[in-house]
Amino acid sequence: MEKPFAIRRVKGFQIVNSRGNPTLRVQVVTESGVSGFGDAPEGASKSDKEAVELRDKDYSVRTAVDIVNSIVNETLRGFDVRNQVAIDETLVKLDGTENKSRIGGNVTIATSIAALHAGAKATEQELFRYIGGSRVRHIPVPLLNVINGGKHAGNELKIQEFIIIPYGFSRFADAIEASTRVYRTLKSLIAERYGKLYTAVGDEGGFSPPLRRTRDALDLLMEAIRRSGYTDQEFKLGLDAASSEFYNENKGVYEIDGEVMDKGKLLEFYVQLANEYPLGYLEDPFQENDMTSFAEIQRAIPNVIVTGDDLYSTNPKYLREGIKINATKGVIVKPNQIGTVTETIEFAEIAKSHAIKTVVSHRSGETESAFVADLSVGLQSDFIKTGAPARGERTAKYNRLIEIEELYELRFLGRQAFS
Repeated sequence: MEKPFAIRRVKGFQIVNSRGNPTLRVQVVTESGVSGFGDAPEGASKSDKEAVELRDKDYSVRTAVDIVNSIVNETLRGFDVRNQVAIDETLVKLDGTENKSRIGGNVTIATSIAALHAGAKATEQELFRYIGGSRVRHIPVPLLNVINGGKHAGNELKIQEFIIIPYGFSRFADAIEASTRVYRTLKSLIAERYGKLYTAVGDEGGFSPPLRRTRDALDLLMEAIRRSGYTDQEFKLGLDAASSEFYNENKGVYEIDGEVMDKGKLLEFYVQLANEYPLGYLEDPFQENDMTSFAEIQRAIPNVIVTGDDLYSTNPKYLREGIKINATKGVIVKPNQIGTVTETIEFAEIAKSHAIKTVVSHRSGETESAFVADLSVGLQSDFIKTGAPARGERTAKYNRLIEIEELYELRFLGRQAFS
């Protein structure tokens, strides 16, 4: 008896990501010849809580490739590709560790995504519809990282990402067009003030001008927005502090903007920024193990979506802890932090059931795959975070969302994302 949806083969091979590093791509092929692909992205600032990325001493992923082509292939052969939960549960059991350290989180996520793609193709559905079904109604609001600091840059800014948020538009395509206008204006401003050398872009397509203070970067963004003909009625600002990176664990203090701050002083610093600028989004404002301080800053600035990335690492266990104390209004959703699509969906559904905003996110080391674009729509996320409107691995995601909006007439969430 023919089983056209059964998995015939799982094959892994090494490709190159946007940082020029090796990464893993997996192909899942069904008995009917349908195939799907999945890529493993790579983060720069990583939480201790997230799934382990299996790499060799020379930074290749050849061992991961071998694991896919042997253990994973043998285990998943014959599985119905439409049964994503069974495939992912099997990958979790195959690894057997809490942090995917045996076969690698890059192995599990690339395989999981490949199976998802194959399932969508086998059932002749668009990937976002395969994920979200009939509940799909809207396109999320983009968070565009246009000035880089921290681990994403070579300047003295401690805050890792300075973000523009085009929320005051009726269509996603219009929001992206306006964002590209602000991005070009920002580039001109940087060239005028600091020279063309500083218009080169970082890992996520953002600029890294020679700035030292947080306010200098925010002022530059506000001027770019105004010069482009917009106001805070069209754009809000956001920050990804990635504060674990400038936290001095030995002294228990934060070192930022040439100052040493305890957590109380850092909280006051963020409150001042929220009062001075149209700040709508603040990610990882404190080090990843200080959940209480997240709750305190969220209470202090209730109109800002304080968001946990390293705090939760897309792990339901940590999210449930945050829910108990109302730690944040937002969560980052990064599939490779937890390791499978099913676990990612579970995490997002827990957040949504508690009225917590979801932000589907890329990693700084990406491929040209548009998977997170479809995932953000399928999950009906409030926001998507996938870099500046530059570099092919970033624009692939934005262009896919424009395509979805045009072809399937979904509405842009816009201002409602902040309601």
